[in-house]
Amino acid sequence: MNGEMNREDALELLKKYNNEEFHIRHAITVEQIMRYFAKKNNENEEFWGIVGLLHDVDYEMYPEEHCKKAPELLKEINASDELVHAICSHGYGICSDIEPKNQMEKILFATDELSGLIWAAAKMRPSKSTKDMELSSLKKKYKDKKFAAGCSREMIARGAEQLGWSLDELLQNTLEAMKEIEDNIQM
Repeated sequence: MNGEMNREDALELLKKYNNEEFHIRHAITVEQIMRYFAKKNNENEEFWGIVGLLHDVDYEMYPEEHCKKAPELLKEINASDELVHAICSHGYGICSDIEPKNQMEKILFATDELSGLIWAAAKMRPSKSTKDMELSSLKKKYKDKKFAAGCSREMIARGAEQLGWSLDELLQNTLEAMKEIEDNIQM
């Protein structure tokens, strides 16, 4: 690879280590959410998007080494230290001791699990979409611990706290992001 960080190289790396449609779709969802928040914060949409796209690069093939194997895999695309830190920080307290420091890392940490919960809630709707989902509906699903049980409410709540947002703010902001980016989730 040429050392220039770009989406094509990132997507190629992602697909080298991830074959399941679910994992690729999740990566693209988080990529689009990160681009949404980068735009809202006048930040580098390409960089934030690549962080989102590659955040779980090591998860499918190396689940026991998640966030620990990522730096080695990211060397294949000459990833910067900033990119590696951001990606590894999303598992802070679970599979990584790298703490999210900046706004981008905190948003990634907060929205990763939440995006899965929102998609699961959308699938339960007649429309199968986030576009007509209200915050109150999402909060009901969030409070039901049996619903999307694999989505850690503890991590979502910690993410809101790290951002200095209320849980409602995080839910609403991420839901708004997903409504806007839903049509962009292509493989």
